[in-house]
Amino acid sequence: MTRTRTTSPDELQGWFAGRLPTDWFAGAPDVQTDRDEIVVVGTLADPELPSDASADAVAAARGSRIAGFREDTRAQRMRIADEAEHRFGRKISWGATCGDRTVLFTTVSTPAMTRLRMPERQVLDTLVDAGVARSRSHALAWCVRLVAERQDDWLKDLRGALESVEKVRAEGPKD
Repeated sequence: MTRTRTTSPDELQGWFAGRLPTDWFAGAPDVQTDRDEIVVVGTLADPELPSDASADAVAAARGSRIAGFREDTRAQRMRIADEAEHRFGRKISWGATCGDRTVLFTTVSTPAMTRLRMPERQVLDTLVDAGVARSRSHALAWCVRLVAERQDDWLKDLRGALESVEKVRAEGPKD
């Protein structure tokens, strides 16, 4: 699977919105991408429950709605994923949201090699020794998630700046 061209987020959003069955989701799916993977997450209609349903009943209904969607659409999602992987050169992963619950189905776990000096390794080893992480690799993933959670606004600003750079590049001279 080779990626032959850059694909804009708008093109991906449009392709999936046009390709997916209209009865799968309540609205267009959320399509996120990086260099390795495209994740498509759609919103499912909330199950109908009595107005006095308990929080446990609501959680169980939403969980089973997502599980049912996953099983009922598996074969068709696999066909669409094969088509998209061929077209876009990246693995396709799926997920569903129902109410306040989002479940990602099988997703790509990509190794990221890095060189760390002793102070950085000591941070990872402390997390492992304290039982927060199972390994240095798990500790590094934990640190990345923590930064993503704590620095969300800064990361959004940085992504916005990168989108501006991409736009300027696209408007620049052609070969």
